[in-house]
Amino acid sequence: MPQRPRVPVRTILAVIGLLLATALLVYVVLEIRQVLTWIVVGAFFAVALSPVVGWVQRRLLGGRRRALATFGVFLVAFLVLAAVMAAFAVPLVQEATRLATQLPDQIAAAQAGQGPVGGLLVRTHALQWIQDNQDRISSFASSLTAPAAGVLSSVATGLAGLVTVIVLAYLMVLEGPKIVDGTTALFAPATAERIRRVGGDCARSITGYISGNLLISIVCGTLTFVVLEVAGVPYAGLIALFVGIADLIPLVGATIGGVVAVLAGFLHSVPAGIAVLVFFVLYQQLENHLLQPLVFARTVKLNPLTVIIAILVAVELMGVLGALLAIPVAGMIQVVVRDVWDHRRGRPKEEPTVGEDRTPALDAGERAVLEPEERRAPASGSSARRG
Repeated sequence: MPQRPRVPVRTILAVIGLLLATALLVYVVLEIRQVLTWIVVGAFFAVALSPVVGWVQRRLLGGRRRALATFGVFLVAFLVLAAVMAAFAVPLVQEATRLATQLPDQIAAAQAGQGPVGGLLVRTHALQWIQDNQDRISSFASSLTAPAAGVLSSVATGLAGLVTVIVLAYLMVLEGPKIVDGTTALFAPATAERIRRVGGDCARSITGYISGNLLISIVCGTLTFVVLEVAGVPYAGLIALFVGIADLIPLVGATIGGVVAVLAGFLHSVPAGIAVLVFFVLYQQLENHLLQPLVFARTVKLNPLTVIIAILVAVELMGVLGALLAIPVAGMIQVVVRDVWDHRRGRPKEEPTVGEDRTPALDAGERAVLEPEERRAPASGSSARRG
């Protein structure tokens, strides 16, 4: 029986080393996944704002002072974000102040079984249940202090992450050209040009996604404002602004904003709530299955079916963050795969064709002109043979 060749010890040690290195890499990625998430989101915003900074630098600053252009663009973006937050905060503070002033009288009326809330409590016997279970309600309220502390911790972490993302995006935009030039200088000129071209196409995919997403959100916010205004719901502009911002999240954004709008409609009146509910049910179907695929097919150059599949897979893997990054990541993957295919295996046809019948594209017009002559040529030949 022939003996099998022995595997060299060096090969065994190399395989073991690769496995250990892979395990170590997975462990490090899991440990710093929060930081990696901040870096990815920062790079996303950096790529989105880099064209604006480049335009300001070229048109307004004569191609110099990138630091000043970067600072100006980020300052404008910060002011816009602050204005949006103020548009939400001011009405909320006013409503909270009015509610705090009226709350004691409303509670007293509810306890006496008066007013709409009190009547509802009396009819459903909820008031009697509250009076019989005051001790349980008090203990439940005291147990909410620990979750409240966790919520405050999450808010603090979110604010720290937001500041980190802004700083990372700012530095990426500011130092981006130097990083690109330094990286491409390591490669041959042809390879460096290819890297620049592929990187530019990937950046355009992200920019196209952002512009398309903003367009869809503007459409959603505008239609929501019209419906709420017609239904007479108060703060229609504020609610529509929230719906438009929430709609930036693909697939589920319209639902999140729609819940708030529907609740506001029912608080105003039952017919208004029903009208808003019907609108959002119809609009979400229209947006998810028609508007988003068509817009992203034009801005990101992705097939509508690819858009839906990418969003569903990314949501399953990464949740809300995956929904935000699914389409630009799919666009970048498409760019890279096409470039690899063109340089490795794919080759353009020697004679491009068009249409289902594969008609040659270059000489289709010439053939239409020459076909009568080609038909006459065999006829003249056959008559010569007969003669």
